[in-house]
Amino acid sequence: MRLILLFTSFLFFISSHLFSQEQTPKFTISGYVKEQATGEFSIGANVYLKKKLSEEEHKGVVTNAYGFFSITLEKGDYQMTVKYLGFNDYTQAITLDKDIRLNISMQEKAVTAKEVEIVGEKSDENVSKSEMGTVTLEVEQIKGLPSFMGEMDILKTIQLLPGVQSAGEGNTGFYVRGGGPDQNLVLLDEAVVYNTGHLFGFFSVFNGDAIKNVALIKGSMPAQYGGRLSSVLDVQMKDGNSQKTQVEGGIGLIASRLTIQGPIKKDTASYIISARRTYIDALMKPFQKVEFKGSGYYFYDLNAKVNYRLSDKDRIFLSGYFGRDVFNFSNGKTSGSAFEASMPWGNATTTLRWNHLINKKLFVNTSAVFSDYKFEFGTTQGEFAFKLLSGIRDWNAKVDFGYFPNAKHNVKFGVNYIYHTFTPNQASAKAGDVDFDLGEAPKLHAHDAAAYVNDDFDITSKIRLNAGLRYSYFMQVGPFERYLKSPVNGKITDSIRYSAGEKIAEYGGWEPRVSLRFTLDKRSSIKAGFAQNYQYIHLASISSVSLPTDIWMPSTSAVKPQVSRQYALGYFRNFKEDKFETSVEIYYKDMRNMIEYKEGSLPDQNVKDNVDNAFTFGKGWSYGAEFFLKKRTGKFTGWIGYTLAWSWRQFDSINLGKIYPAKYDRKHDVSVALTYEQNSHWTFGSIFVFATGNTGTLPKSWYLIEGQMIPEYGERNSYRYVPYHRLDLSATYTPDRKDNIARQINRWEKRMKRKGIDILGKEMPKKWYRNIESSWVFSVYNVYNRYNPYFIHFESTGIFLDGSLNTTAKQVSLFPILPSVTWNFKF
Repeated sequence: MRLILLFTSFLFFISSHLFSQEQTPKFTISGYVKEQATGEFSIGANVYLKKKLSEEEHKGVVTNAYGFFSITLEKGDYQMTVKYLGFNDYTQAITLDKDIRLNISMQEKAVTAKEVEIVGEKSDENVSKSEMGTVTLEVEQIKGLPSFMGEMDILKTIQLLPGVQSAGEGNTGFYVRGGGPDQNLVLLDEAVVYNTGHLFGFFSVFNGDAIKNVALIKGSMPAQYGGRLSSVLDVQMKDGNSQKTQVEGGIGLIASRLTIQGPIKKDTASYIISARRTYIDALMKPFQKVEFKGSGYYFYDLNAKVNYRLSDKDRIFLSGYFGRDVFNFSNGKTSGSAFEASMPWGNATTTLRWNHLINKKLFVNTSAVFSDYKFEFGTTQGEFAFKLLSGIRDWNAKVDFGYFPNAKHNVKFGVNYIYHTFTPNQASAKAGDVDFDLGEAPKLHAHDAAAYVNDDFDITSKIRLNAGLRYSYFMQVGPFERYLKSPVNGKITDSIRYSAGEKIAEYGGWEPRVSLRFTLDKRSSIKAGFAQNYQYIHLASISSVSLPTDIWMPSTSAVKPQVSRQYALGYFRNFKEDKFETSVEIYYKDMRNMIEYKEGSLPDQNVKDNVDNAFTFGKGWSYGAEFFLKKRTGKFTGWIGYTLAWSWRQFDSINLGKIYPAKYDRKHDVSVALTYEQNSHWTFGSIFVFATGNTGTLPKSWYLIEGQMIPEYGERNSYRYVPYHRLDLSATYTPDRKDNIARQINRWEKRMKRKGIDILGKEMPKKWYRNIESSWVFSVYNVYNRYNPYFIHFESTGIFLDGSLNTTAKQVSLFPILPSVTWNFKF
């Protein structure tokens, strides 16, 4: 508590000291930055003002998530410059003798190979910004890298960054600095996405055509984020083109997508609708055997968003996402022995936001958010039917303020409230007209609230501090029945009933966040960071990868919130006029109250018990070093990342209380992602990854007991799989617009000829012209056909009595070399 008080006192002392220095007349210039061609707000655009005839350094700010900026400076004449990736610099002479409101439209520039940049940031941001472990990725850059089966994937791209590890072959699950998959806060337009993968994790739920911006925070996350221990992945959808109607999409080997966006009222309101669906089920139908007729799998996504500018100070946004995976199985029979199973699961989110500019320095965003994740399993055989349901549903209200007192400060503060409803498992069954009573559905309810304040400010010209404080509060409420068990035999002896809204358990805590940058010179800096986080909801999993069958649980009287403290230190340096960026970061993370199933336990479908009685609790810690080299400009762009890390766990009731490596512990992890733009037609991409093999728990010996082969397992995660490595390549061909027009003329001529119309000396009518942009993407996944391990199983042959019994371990690999082709279009 003393540390919290000292931290808070220091923050407000520095702020008060700097504010008290404002004695000379000052004025504010504020407004919005947007893209001229589409009307989309420019997130993270850099706005600078430099005083004319002065040797002082420029003063600058960065636009927020809605393109808003505000900067307050002394009276004088300034040169204003706005920089944004892929757009011409905007410059204007400003006489600051009064408050100025200025909205800026950025013009897109024709990018040559020498001008290509790979990340939306100013050239020295690697050195100058105070945040650590924060990466912003441009969707256009992600599209230039090789992809699995031709489907651009945001989550697979962030797995290529140092400190981020994949959950396994082809999987979109990710682990950050030794944390678990549930310790990552994944947001889509402020709505939590609880399950981020399709096809059991092989594709992510994010359709790149609908996404504008992706930011990953793996270090000291700012105070406005909370509820998770390891990282934040903040994904923002496009607002929709407010200038003209635009259609784009792609046709691949297993999936197609289509996006339509345009103005409802030009410069005032716009929309975007984006859809994607696989056709694996349709492709497999001709090859299905009779006994599996009616079986199949597919997934689909739908993104939609509308926005309306009420005035220059007010704007509303309504966005939503709906995605489902659907797996169906049928044994193809029609008699009483017919068996059918259906397993749909997926996310649904809705976000309603109101932006309001209170005054020239104060910006507020008010949001109402709905998020739902649901997993269902249903089966029928004859007249008998069984259904199982699990999921989590959130209702969220939040208010976030942005306050810009002067050029040295960027203050954020706000409040957040969530009402959670958890369904760990809910079963129903019937036979004909008879319904079986399986008991009351075990739903759990909780309130989750937080308040925060954060300031990113300059103490001196060399020292910049990003300091924040968050207080979070969590309370589980009824209706609920807590079953009490005998410590002797584990049988239920009594229960406690809680009425609706009655408090069952409550937790709360302070979460200080701080990161400090000390500039050594114009090309290098040292940064340090600290963050304390509480996590009140937990993912219970029996698998080494995230599956839809995993269940979300709140903190209860039996389950305490997870707590982590992370310390980080880094050196950052740019070379060759900021063309190259390098960094070295070391970190240590301590995690408490971690959750696992007890050894031998499985999710219990008996509703006459509490799910959390199957859990055990322990601690974890991780530490390591991350090395990063990135080339920002030129024909060759990309990065090389290397992580040296360890991640450990200790549970009193697991592995006899001994320390063991986490299931996603990897000592070495190397990623190389490169893009080469040869000319305006051809762009080539490559990805290479190498990682220490995952850990696992395998039998060390077998015993024959009463005719059954019984394994004796080794210590938890004592087996290390062989290393994982893979090379992917891609080539993107973009025809000239002239080639497209030539093809259109050719089609017109052929059609006229079929109709017997003489076109000699005639030109193609304008209505036939289509301003179509297209590209062909050729990619190869796993170029040298590496058989990477997915899991190991055991097969026994022979007879024990005659000594011929032999048990062999066999490796199962998923993907051999996989070529793919995708046609993308835009008009």
